[in-house]
Amino acid sequence: MSFYMHAYELSSLKTKNMKKVLYILVFTGLVFGCKNEKNVSEDTKEDLADNGPTTVETAIGPLELVAPFSSELVSKNSDVVGWPDDKTPVAPDGFTVTRFADELEHPRWTYIAPNNDIFVAEANTRNSADRITLLRDTDNDGQVDERHIFREGLYQNFGMLVLDNYFYVANTDGLYRYPYKEGQNKLEGEGEKIVELSASGYNNHWTRNIITNKDRNKIYISVGSASNVGDQGMEKEERRANILEVNPDGSGEIVYANGLRNPVGMDWNPITGDLWTAVNERDNLGNNLVPDYITSVKKGGWYGWPYSYYGNINDPRWEEDPHQDLVDKAIVPDVPMGSHTASLGLAFYTADQFPAKFKNGAFVGQHGSWNRAEFAGYRVMFVPFENGKPEKPQDFLTGFIADEEAGDVYGRPVGVTIAPDGSLLVNDDDNGILWRVAVK
Repeated sequence: MSFYMHAYELSSLKTKNMKKVLYILVFTGLVFGCKNEKNVSEDTKEDLADNGPTTVETAIGPLELVAPFSSELVSKNSDVVGWPDDKTPVAPDGFTVTRFADELEHPRWTYIAPNNDIFVAEANTRNSADRITLLRDTDNDGQVDERHIFREGLYQNFGMLVLDNYFYVANTDGLYRYPYKEGQNKLEGEGEKIVELSASGYNNHWTRNIITNKDRNKIYISVGSASNVGDQGMEKEERRANILEVNPDGSGEIVYANGLRNPVGMDWNPITGDLWTAVNERDNLGNNLVPDYITSVKKGGWYGWPYSYYGNINDPRWEEDPHQDLVDKAIVPDVPMGSHTASLGLAFYTADQFPAKFKNGAFVGQHGSWNRAEFAGYRVMFVPFENGKPEKPQDFLTGFIADEEAGDVYGRPVGVTIAPDGSLLVNDDDNGILWRVAVK
């Protein structure tokens, strides 16, 4: 399994890489993937499956987790069939859903600059556009008035940030910054690579998100794991499965939090000031393990990956070397979002357009499952917050699944961003659409 996924990711590398280098990397992945494969015997799986569920206490109440291997491991990929002309995603009563922009190439993420310019990262695991597109709604009517190709020739770009006369781009291999003046239509010049990052990653763990703090004197970088559960050896996971903190010039790096398998979306709780992130949990333990989550992130916090999940529940694939000292101090994440939902996008709603119950709550974009018997995710969820504390998630934007039995979906939501007018922008990357959800 680890070799397959390693080879899968290698296929997305830039063609500028020499064939000889690719051969060495693939060979290395084969050797180390086999050497460190985390296998569990069939007899052990049966024993574990008979153990029954475990209950843990989360910030929104008790969560019952089934036993590992209590269901068969399956693969069920979705086929994106696209949206018919007369269909859109479905929002609650009182909201309308329209196409804000389309004909984009895998619009994975959206960033709103301080001057309200809208930047869209177009990138993908394979055949990546490696581009940023700039959109402007100059008359605030909810429609795009200007569209510019802001920057091309990037490398699986994702996170974006404007800070201190620089435009920052988080490529899969590092954090870059470019001289920038507010309002410019094209990003010129050579970028300065200020933080080196590993360009590899299990499945879709190539994304590198970035965010600054209230004082705008730090940058936080989310970096997913290189493997599912340390399959390639933990030496491959150095500075991975964590959130890094750096100064705006790239200096002063610290690991802000660790043991987060694939943190992607990040935002600040507007009431408590805590950093929150959306995390994809591990695969191959069954249909209903392990739930993805959103959680507050404690500085210096350890969240368990790969040795445990949801606190001190040991991952059985590390039975021979459990790292119990780390397991014992693992933090239970706050809000479970369902197993294999691919919860990626995260944005707190601090605007005023939506009804009062949405104020200071969080939207979560769920890209959808590929290894579950029944689809999970493929929607945008809303997590209400009361006085800075989360409550149980609820559906917000649905209708992405076209035919469950056939495996057809209309689209796959990823990024969620609050627009300057208070509407919600949702990246539907496989369709090239940026949806706008607004109050009627």
